Amino acid sequence: MGRNLEELIQSIRLTALEAGRDPDSVRLVAVTKNFPASDVEAAFHHGQRVFGENRAQELVAKASELDSGVDCEWHMIGTLQTNKVKYLTGLVSLIHSVDSLRLLETIQRRAERMALVQDVLLQVNVSGEDSKHGFSPSKMDLVLQERGNLSHVRIRGLMTMAPFFDDPERARPVFAQLRLLRDQLSERHGMPQLAELSMGMTADYKQAIAEGATIVRIGSAIFGQRTP
Repeated sequence: MGRNLEELIQSIRLTALEAGRDPDSVRLVAVTKNFPASDVEAAFHHGQRVFGENRAQELVAKASELDSGVDCEWHMIGTLQTNKVKYLTGLVSLIHSVDSLRLLETIQRRAERMALVQDVLLQVNVSGEDSKHGFSPSKMDLVLQERGNLSHVRIRGLMTMAPFFDDPERARPVFAQLRLLRDQLSERHGMPQLAELSMGMTADYKQAIAEGATIVRIGSAIFGQRTP
C-alpha cells in the first residue's frame, strides 16, 4: 500500500505540473469503501490524512474503530439520506454529495442544533445520466439563491461523477463543464469561496486534474480491488 500511495501522489503532482497548476492545489481523498479500519490506519501511517466513505454507517463505524492516534479527516462522498445526516454532521469535514434542497435544509437544522458550521459541496449531474444523483446545472442558480437561509452550512464548491468510459479522455468534457459552471456561479453570485471541484476517480483523475479538479477521490489505486 505504501508504494501505491507514494506512486499515486507523485502522479497527481506531475499531472498538476503538466497542466500548469500548483501540485498543492489538488487534494487526495483516499476512498475506503469496503476496506477495513486497519487499511485506514496503514495509509495514515504512510502519510495520508484525508479519507472518504460512500456509506454513512460504514464511515461512523470505521471512525470509531481507529486507534486514538489516527487523527484523520473524513469526507462523505456517497449518496446521503436525510435520516443519516445526524450521524455525520460535525464528524465529517466535508460532505461532497449534497444533491437536494431538502438535504441542505436537513444539514442546516442539524448543524444549527450542534452550534457548528458544516462544509458541503453541491453534487451536479453534469452528464445528465438517469443513474447519477445531483442537481441539474440549470437549477444551480436557484439553489444558490437559497444560501441566505443556510447560516450553518458553508457551500465550498461542486462535485460530479463522470460516466465510465473505456477511454478516460472522453470524461474530460464533463469535468470542463463543471469547472465552467463553478466559475460562472462564483461570478454571478459573488461567491469566491465556491472554490472546490471534487471530480475524478482512479480511472480518470488525470483528466479531472487537467480540467481543474481540486479534490480527487481514489480508492483502488491505493488499496487494491474491493471485495463486495
